[in-house]
Amino acid sequence: MAKRPQLTGRAAILAIVVCAIAMSLAYPVREYIAQRRAIAELQAEKARVEAERRALEAQARQIRDPNWIKRAAKERLHYCGPGEKCYVVMEVQPRPGQTTVKQAAPAPPWYQTLWESVEAADKGTGRKAGAGEKETVGQP
Repeated sequence: MAKRPQLTGRAAILAIVVCAIAMSLAYPVREYIAQRRAIAELQAEKARVEAERRALEAQARQIRDPNWIKRAAKERLHYCGPGEKCYVVMEVQPRPGQTTVKQAAPAPPWYQTLWESVEAADKGTGRKAGAGEKETVGQP
C-alpha cells in the first residue's frame, strides 16, 4: 500500500479557504469591538452629563426659592431686612488653630535696583561681587 502524502491538494485548498475567511472576518470584528468601546464611552459621558444636568436643575430650583435668596443675601452680602439690626463681628486675633501667612516684601522693580547699583558705583559705596562670601580655596 502506497503511503499517502500528509498535505493533499484538498487539504491545502481547505487551509487557504479557512485563512481567507479568518482574514475577511478580522476587520469587521475589530470594527465591531471598536464601536462597542465607543458606545460604552458615549454612555458613560451621557450619564455624566445627565448627572450634571440634574445638579443644575436642583440649583436652579434653589435659586428660584425666595427664602434662599434672602438667606444668601444675608450671608454673602451682609444685607439686613427692614427693622432688623445686623452686626458683623471682626476677629481681632486669629483663632489658635488658624495660621497667618507672612508675605515677603515685594521686590523692587528691576530698573530701581539697576539705578541704585549705578548710584552706589558712582559714589563708591557699593560692594564687589562675592565680597560678602568667605574664600575657602586653599584653606583647610
